[in-house]
Order: sequence, then C-alpha cells, then structure tokens
Amino acid sequence: MKAFLHFVLFILSFTLCFAQRPAQPPMSQERFTPKKLGYKLFWEDNFKGNQLDPKKWAVRGVGPRALGFVSPEAVEVKDGFLKLHALQKGDSILIGAVGTQGLLMMKYGYFECRAQLQKSPGVWAAFWIQSPDISKGEDPGVYGAEIDIFEFFKKLGLDIVSHNVHWAYGPNQKTTRGMQSYLKGVSEGFHTFALEWTPEKYTFFIDGYKFYEVTMGISQIEEYLILSMELPSEKNDLRNTVYPDVFIVDYVKVYKKK
Repeated sequence: MKAFLHFVLFILSFTLCFAQRPAQPPMSQERFTPKKLGYKLFWEDNFKGNQLDPKKWAVRGVGPRALGFVSPEAVEVKDGFLKLHALQKGDSILIGAVGTQGLLMMKYGYFECRAQLQKSPGVWAAFWIQSPDISKGEDPGVYGAEIDIFEFFKKLGLDIVSHNVHWAYGPNQKTTRGMQSYLKGVSEGFHTFALEWTPEKYTFFIDGYKFYEVTMGISQIEEYLILSMELPSEKNDLRNTVYPDVFIVDYVKVYKKK
C-alpha cells in the first residue's frame, strides 16, 4: 500500500511539472509477441560485422542538429551492436543517427528493437518512424506522421519511457501529446520497444507489455525507420550530461501480417 501511494504521488507531481499525460503502468499483465498477434518476420538487422549494412541503413541527417552535429564518427557497429554515441569533441557535441529512407519503406506492421538506453539526462535515445511527406500537408492519411515508438528523457524519471505521434508539420502541427509508460528498471540493461501500426491504430509496447493504443494521426503511406541519439535546444538541459554516452541497439526487426 505504501509503495502504491508513493507511485500515485509521483504521478501527480510528474503531471504538474510536465503537463503531459501521466505515466501509466501496462494496460494488463498479458505479454504479447509478434507471432501471437499474427505477424511474420519480414526484415531484420542484428548488426553483425564492423560497419552499417549499406543495403539497410545510412547515417541520417549529417550536419547541424539542435545544439550539436550528426556525425558518422558517432555511429559504430561493434560486437554485434549498433552504438549511437553522444561525444564531446572540442567545443562541439557529436551525435549518431541512422535511417532506412529509400532502403526500407513500410506501411503497417510490427516494429521492434532491443536496446539499452543512454545513462545521462540531456541527451536521449529514440526509435521512430518518419514520413518523407510530413511537411507537405495536414492529412496524416495522405502525408504521413512522425511515430515516436519510444524516447527516453531521463529527466522525467528512471522508469519512464515516452511515446508520441506528430503530423501536419507547420503552423497547424498536431500531436497526440506525450504518452508516458512506467516500467520499473527500464533504464537498466536491455529491453524491447515496439509499435504495432495498423490502418486503425498505433499500439505501443515495452518488453511485450501493451501500454497505449492511439487512433489519432494514422498514416496510410510508406515511411522509414530511424534510430538516433538526440540533443535538446537549450544548453541548460545539458548541464548534467556526462560524455561520452551511448544508445546501444542489439537488433531491429520488422514484421508483417502473414
């Protein structure tokens, strides 16, 4: 009972501080798998070897981003992992990001990565799906959406992972508002983060547990995957960041209905 009261007080303080949806535990204790949901493996990368597979990924957005720069120097494949770093080099901060644009373009499916999150606040790990046409119009069915499968903002708490959907980039941009999932221990070790995207809804999973179902902003066009280390736009947010930091990805798998 005492632990439950502490959790409730934490949720209330979190809501007041960040004005987003309160963090919530799984919708149930049932654990899902792609197979259980009727999916079959379509595409995967287990990051073998010592470099990105150019048939699957490219370093994404090389150049300035927020307070730093996306650089190939911050992207590493080693020991069966993809490592996306946050590095301090002189007065610059380098971050890693990779994407499948033009290589893997998908509409609907089950998308999963197994990963270990960064250790610092300030920088954050992200796994997301992006539309190439998102800024061209406001109808997500026609122009697509940004689907944030997960982001880990450590300042929100050690056991909270965020999800979001954005569409209609521009003056009338829309969003589902940040959805926060509470899972004890998610900041330590490896965990799986997944999205089921259907014509009717998005469903967000961590370690097979279902946390949210969303029926807004549904894209009906092909989009591409992104894995990235991200930076804030305010220097003060980096005051407690410790470099180097790293977002480690064990695998990425994409499933389609049989």
